[in-house]
Amino acid sequence: MTAMTRFAGIELGGTKAIAVLAIGDTILDRHVVPTTKPEPTLAALRDVLDEWNRQAPLTGLGIASFGPIQLDAHHADFGQILATPKPGWTGAAVAATLTEGLACPWAIDTDVNGAALAEHRWGAGQECDSLCYITIGTGLGGGILIDGRPVHGAMHPEIGHLHLRRAVGDTFAGACPFHHDCIEGLVSGPALRARFGMDPATAPDEHPIWPLIAADIAELCGAILLTTSARRILFGGSVALSRAFLLPAIRTRVVERLGAYLPFLDAGSAEAIIQPAGLGTEAGPLGAIALAQAASTRG
Repeated sequence: MTAMTRFAGIELGGTKAIAVLAIGDTILDRHVVPTTKPEPTLAALRDVLDEWNRQAPLTGLGIASFGPIQLDAHHADFGQILATPKPGWTGAAVAATLTEGLACPWAIDTDVNGAALAEHRWGAGQECDSLCYITIGTGLGGGILIDGRPVHGAMHPEIGHLHLRRAVGDTFAGACPFHHDCIEGLVSGPALRARFGMDPATAPDEHPIWPLIAADIAELCGAILLTTSARRILFGGSVALSRAFLLPAIRTRVVERLGAYLPFLDAGSAEAIIQPAGLGTEAGPLGAIALAQAASTRG
């Protein structure tokens, strides 16, 4: 890459989409588009890409999209949104709409896999050969890197829909329209609103629901450590970072449950393993740029 390589990235989120233009990893321009129906949302993003490409040819394009999305290039629906509760978006041809006619290489992945790549390159996951990036907001998504590469297979990781051990005495039915009390159905923004019976941002720190939330997220961290041996679990999103006491409480519970079994896990290492994402709100946009850079090196 030279100093003048121009990378474009699209972070397509459930409520808003961000288009960014970067030279190297320095973002020069950005446009925010509300995520409404597929046609106007994708058309507005494509207009931005076309304008940047007219100014000077793009070196690569990265698309980091909310999911589930088809990432197998051999499928007829490659680059399309799969079954989603977001009205109108099932079957939306994200990749085809954003890339048709553009001459530059491009890549598409989940928004959380992209954010994990960005954290690995420039954030709190540098020099980690395995990591998981988790964002908790409207939903719960997780991107997993092994040997610095996003995990793909039959689909992509959908850790938000894991069913995990519930805290003793917790009878909340769950808010996920697919699986009710999966982890997304327990700790996402809509789930918290239902559990607290109020805007969770206004719930006091001493509210008895918070220890249940910490227990639920600790179960998720334990499952990730046991299945991926992640060297780092990085949290983004407003829910996970909204209360200063939450991550320490999660670490404590993870050590209590697994410290006697996992030889690498104790109070000190848990603080290093379970951290806030280093790039903050820039993890998503920079994730799209990381995908664009990867696409350009593959040609």
